Amino acid sequence: MSVAGDREVGGPGALEIRPVFFHVDLDAFYASVEQLDDPSLKGRPVIVGAAPGRRGVVSACSYEARRFGVHSAMPISEAWRRCPQGAYLPVRMERYLEVSRQVMEILSGYTPSLQQISVDEAFLDLTGTERLFGPARQTGARIKAEVREKTGLVISVGIGPNRYVAKMATNAGKPDGLVEVSREEAREFLAGIPLKDLWGIGEKTLARLAELAITSVRQLQGMEKADLSRLLGQGAASFLSSASRGDDPGIFSEEPRSRSLSTEVTFERDRRDRGGLERVLLELSHQVMFRMIEGGWRSKTVSLKVRFHDFTTTSAQRTIRHWVSSAEELHAVALELLASRWTGATPIRLIGVGCSNLTAAESEDQMELFTDRSSRKGKVEEAVFRLQQRMGEAALTKASLLTEKTRRTPNTNPLPGKPARGTRKSPPTSPSAGPSPSPGPFSEEP
Repeated sequence: MSVAGDREVGGPGALEIRPVFFHVDLDAFYASVEQLDDPSLKGRPVIVGAAPGRRGVVSACSYEARRFGVHSAMPISEAWRRCPQGAYLPVRMERYLEVSRQVMEILSGYTPSLQQISVDEAFLDLTGTERLFGPARQTGARIKAEVREKTGLVISVGIGPNRYVAKMATNAGKPDGLVEVSREEAREFLAGIPLKDLWGIGEKTLARLAELAITSVRQLQGMEKADLSRLLGQGAASFLSSASRGDDPGIFSEEPRSRSLSTEVTFERDRRDRGGLERVLLELSHQVMFRMIEGGWRSKTVSLKVRFHDFTTTSAQRTIRHWVSSAEELHAVALELLASRWTGATPIRLIGVGCSNLTAAESEDQMELFTDRSSRKGKVEEAVFRLQQRMGEAALTKASLLTEKTRRTPNTNPLPGKPARGTRKSPPTSPSAGPSPSPGPFSEEP
């Protein structure tokens, strides 16, 4: 498959600039970071999440663990039953954020149009850059090589005429993949993908399609949108009609014109466990807050995005009177917005949080003296971030992300070429060994 890039049409000198989007995915990210930090884990099944013998789920796992049938969001007890020889490790979100920032910095060197959608995924709009970097596939190979050289991590890259096709190309090539799909090839490429692998389809939609004897993407391509609407409802019909044909269904919309920063997660299985979803929002809030501090931004407006199992999407935002000062405050506002949009009855497929109407931290609005409680919390939040930048996440971990003192373990190899920051204890391999972390909040894409 190939991506066309710039083409002359309509005679000499007429140039059509064709859209080219890259989707970059850090393969088995959490587990890969653990294997990077502790080389003794390479080649072993690594399960990140709750400890065996405790309640909780798998947040992420290595490809070695997946061979035993372990997958993200699986109850940890079932993971232990299938793979008792695995290395079970706690989630170290600050460490993953640290490595994620390194990768995003590399990606930003290729385009100013970088859209980070989670800690381990991003889109790059490389439209019109073929004369600068060369053919798209060559650029993809270059990005993969640079990330591996500078971080030691493996990434998969998908290239397509829009974000959705690029995402599907990435999924088709994992792990360590590089797949290109042109505009002309998109429909046939998607027709060959199992229906269950069409990104964004949940279990309930699959079950309903099976009842209707619709079992392939090609069948969806042959159906009129109006017929799908009568069978599935307008939201699902609109998504399936667009996605199956290679048209962007709008899942990964661009950031609004007003400057904003957000992150979101799509669950492998629809969820309505309120406690687990609140924990997801806390982790996402920390990601957003640390990225705001790193970028030198402040905001008073918090936004929430929720997509339900039937593809209907709702959003809400609230502007508070002072700058959002901490991840905990961002989380608290996000919970209020969630309560205004969700009763708990409808399964959730995607959830995201962000801040909009960002203002540079150096602006005159920031000249307000740090006298109120929220501003003092902001100072503390920034101090935590700066300390972790200098010394690593092992130096300081926020209590809101801990349930036990042993939740986080020190880094042993932050990035290739950098000095070690400590020594990791041997990972637990049985229910009686090692720390007892709380369950990971959400799972990575496979």
